[in-house]
Amino acid sequence: QVQLVQSGGGLVQAGGSLRLSCSASGRTFGSYAMGWFRQPPGKEREFVAAITWRGLRTYYADSVKGRFTISRDNAKNTVYLQMNALKPEDTAVYYCAARGRDYAVPGTDSALYDYWGQGTQVTVSS
Repeated sequence: QVQLVQSGGGLVQAGGSLRLSCSASGRTFGSYAMGWFRQPPGKEREFVAAITWRGLRTYYADSVKGRFTISRDNAKNTVYLQMNALKPEDTAVYYCAARGRDYAVPGTDSALYDYWGQGTQVTVSS
């Protein structure tokens, strides 16, 4: 089992930055691909970014490419999402997720992920 605890988020003006963190406890997550998803108000959950288990490859939704950066520190069992140039349409509840199969590649489908953080609200004002 892996428990994911998120931190960061909050209220920021358009153009600002925030960093989300997701810390894993329990079994080490160093062999798991990790992802970030978000759920805007009244909409379905959508893919934001993902990173391979060693952090060598990253993947992004077109809507955040060039503005968001996913990274991980396996020594700290933590994955990050740095969000820059935030827009009001980035407002959502953000979730980190772990794909609970050793060395599997990450994907954009939330159904591939086995463990989820508690969610963090990010609100971007115009």
